[in-house]
Amino acid sequence: MEVSEENLGRLVEMLTGTLSQDPAQRRAAEQFLSQVEVNENYPVLLLMLLTRDEAQVPMNIKLAASINLKNLIKRNWVVDEDGNNRISANDRMVIKREIVDLMLRSPEGVQRQLSEAISIIGKSDFPHQWPDLIPYMAEKFKSGDFNIINGVLQTSYSVMRRYEFENKSEELWREIKFVLDNFAQPLTNLFVELMKFAGENVNNREALHVIFSSLVSVGRLFLALNSQDLPEFFEDNMAVWMEHFLTLLDFNSPLLVSAADEIGVLEQVKSQVCENITLYAGKYREEFEPFIEKFVTVVWNLLSTTTLDVKYDQMVSHAIQFLCAVAERDHSKGLFENEQVLSGICEKVILPNMHLRDCDEELFEDSWEQWVSQELEGADSETRRRAAVDFVRVLSRHFEARMTQVFGQYIQSMLATYTEKPTECWRNKVAAIYLVTTLSAKGHTARHGATKINALCNISEFYKTHILPEVQDQNVNHLPILKAEAIKFVITFRFPLSDIKLSVPGLTCLLTSQSPVVHTYAAAAIDKIFLVRVNNIAIVQKADVSPVAATLYGNLLGVLGKEESQQNEYVMKTVMRVTSILEEDLMQHAGLVVPQLILKLQQVAKNPTKPHFIHYLFETLSIVVKTVCGSVDGAVGEFDRNLFPIFQEILQNEVDSLIPYVFQIMSLLLERQKGQVPDAYMNLYHFLVIPTLWERPGYVAPMVRLLQAYIEKAPVQVIQTGKLEAVLGVFSKLNASKTNDHEGFALLQCMLLHMPKEALENYWKQIFTILFRRLTSSKTTKYVKCLLVFMSLFVIQHSAARLIHIIDTLQTNMFSMVIERLVYPDLQKVDGDLEKKICGVGLSSIAMESEMYGGQYREKWGALVEAVIRLFECPQDDSLPAGEHFIDVEDIPAFQGSSARLIHAQKQNIDPLAGKVDSPQVYLAQCLAQVSQAHPGTIQGKLGTLNQEAQTHIARYLQLANCNLA
Repeated sequence: MEVSEENLGRLVEMLTGTLSQDPAQRRAAEQFLSQVEVNENYPVLLLMLLTRDEAQVPMNIKLAASINLKNLIKRNWVVDEDGNNRISANDRMVIKREIVDLMLRSPEGVQRQLSEAISIIGKSDFPHQWPDLIPYMAEKFKSGDFNIINGVLQTSYSVMRRYEFENKSEELWREIKFVLDNFAQPLTNLFVELMKFAGENVNNREALHVIFSSLVSVGRLFLALNSQDLPEFFEDNMAVWMEHFLTLLDFNSPLLVSAADEIGVLEQVKSQVCENITLYAGKYREEFEPFIEKFVTVVWNLLSTTTLDVKYDQMVSHAIQFLCAVAERDHSKGLFENEQVLSGICEKVILPNMHLRDCDEELFEDSWEQWVSQELEGADSETRRRAAVDFVRVLSRHFEARMTQVFGQYIQSMLATYTEKPTECWRNKVAAIYLVTTLSAKGHTARHGATKINALCNISEFYKTHILPEVQDQNVNHLPILKAEAIKFVITFRFPLSDIKLSVPGLTCLLTSQSPVVHTYAAAAIDKIFLVRVNNIAIVQKADVSPVAATLYGNLLGVLGKEESQQNEYVMKTVMRVTSILEEDLMQHAGLVVPQLILKLQQVAKNPTKPHFIHYLFETLSIVVKTVCGSVDGAVGEFDRNLFPIFQEILQNEVDSLIPYVFQIMSLLLERQKGQVPDAYMNLYHFLVIPTLWERPGYVAPMVRLLQAYIEKAPVQVIQTGKLEAVLGVFSKLNASKTNDHEGFALLQCMLLHMPKEALENYWKQIFTILFRRLTSSKTTKYVKCLLVFMSLFVIQHSAARLIHIIDTLQTNMFSMVIERLVYPDLQKVDGDLEKKICGVGLSSIAMESEMYGGQYREKWGALVEAVIRLFECPQDDSLPAGEHFIDVEDIPAFQGSSARLIHAQKQNIDPLAGKVDSPQVYLAQCLAQVSQAHPGTIQGKLGTLNQEAQTHIARYLQLANCNLA
């Protein structure tokens, strides 16, 4: 793509098109940009466009260009596992040469996008392929221009923030050491200068604001650089940083006061300082010890003088977390054990931050999804209430009895006021329930709720006396926040409470509440109770659900009819759970459920906004399709008529988030067709083998799943389309990818099992060439396991002689190398009962082939048989070759659409040996006996060459098979 004014103009035109209100024009512009983004010089054109003034290129187009450049870099900068480099070397050089200075002189919106782009490049190239990035930016601290300094600080943090959470490694620490050598001193110098400027500008509002904005970024960088380990530089300069941190926590200025609900730079700075000292108090306690008492005093004063305004929430949360970190250590508990101190903590820190505020009630009413995310999903890590909970739990570890006693008095008092005046004092009961939950749940997991209980708290009595009445209250719209808190108690203690099932009728009724939080909590509680198991037996069985299923479905689907809950993921998940439990009893309610699911699917096709809701919707649809089609003749045709128009709309509009689900549901429907597969399906088949579709990672597994259904259900029709070579092309592409090679084997094995043998006869040599070429060029444990299973299946479907012949046509005596370098060392890595059975039977058949026991490969016979016995008898070999440990991470299809895989639409593993071979060990014995009878003495002589352990196992197999050797 030539760098020219004409192309720049065309680029501006297309970027303008992406902002169009016309969907067709917008889609055309996006498609054009997507097609040209891999052309050489395209990134250079974007950079040139960003240098033009606003008279030539409007700001909205510049912003669009910066976003486009960032996304291009995000998609293409890292060379993929197959070596595909989608950005030329020259473009890479130009980007790295120009992007930093361009970012520093750009307006804020563009600067933010370019900063993120630098971060993406830095993660890949820094420091080895971009060593001057950090030194170059550190030099900019000397510029004296705060716009440049803040740009450098923010970009530096975008590069370094991963140090806070990445796993430790030598390579990471070498990178951090490089950064420290080039950045720690300039950052410290800047910090000291900023503190000096702050003192000199206490009466200058604008200057203070700029200085404190910089201090926020400096504090973040301090955290990033100290998160992995305590660097020697910061240990040596701890006094400099900590004295200034103390100053900042004490600093107040009317010039930096923000609105009550708007976090200002002063609050951000104090919050960041608290986060930094929490790290030191928890991780570097010995070195930090001289400063502990000073910081405890300052932080306590900060908490004691801070109001309940929303703007202080994050700061208060981090301040309490600091006290938690201090209190956690046994030798610091003396700071808190005094009775007056504990009472002061309760009155001044814990209770005020557990009580609801007006802003909390507004959040409950106006932003119910945010409330649920914070309170139910645990996304409340920086809320006051969560910090107060953590503090109570830390103190309870040291002073459980005293904490229970002190807080117990407050709990009783709050419950008493509620009993006297429930309408006026309901907030007290909310706080009481929250406090009881905090004191009682000593251990907690998302999967099981509370797992360890404070023995001093009688949660069973509290549940019966104070929780069940709220859950069973027929006035479902009365005091909704209190009801939500009661339901949350049920969710938390669903495992320890033996009579938790008593709450299900009330929860079913609460599904009709007008409050989105209440009916969401109720649905979540029902779902979680249905999952509770005692001694591995579910406490709720089909017999419990069936009688109330009509009410459950009616109320759940009623919620989905409400405007604010049309795509409520918790409700849809509970619909899925009920449907799964009912199994064939679903048929009594199919008339209610199926039309509602189709209606929801129509809505989602037009507005797919909630990924989890979509997933549970399609999971439910999978269960319904399997259940109904298994019970009603002709049901599959009815589903086709109702679902195909929706599926066609999704495919035509290229709704990427839904297409993988559509393929999986179509697989289920296709597998249930009777007779000739309908034309509508066969028309789609041509679409499936288009190469560009297979470039989309999220489509791969569902498309393989659907192709398998075609091959299994309509092998002759597939061959008649003339697209067999296209399917083999798909296999070849998948086979070349470390991420998707197992999908290639799944497709190949399906063809092997279901296509007429003559259809593939002329392709096997080419297929095995592809397989062994990949094995040689890029061997992984996953690939080896797949290849061993496939070769064994090939023997079962064709013959051992056929396999040996094909492999030997690739290279003389190659089968000897297969035994020596593949089967013998790696067979034990095969996992899965069915896979082991297939390998055991296939390789036993090879061992009984004349070429193996008496021909050119007779010297390998013992190695082959010993490998088969190890497969049967020894633990699986989970070892990975040196350097391959990271590969298995790639093999996990995370971020590759794995989240779109439907559990209830998975292809069932069919045993190709069902009814033929029950025990592979017995099969091996029978094979040995059969050859022995045909050639007396041959096998017994060979068995003598095996190790003693192998001989013992074979003797046992022969006994099991009731066979003797001649």
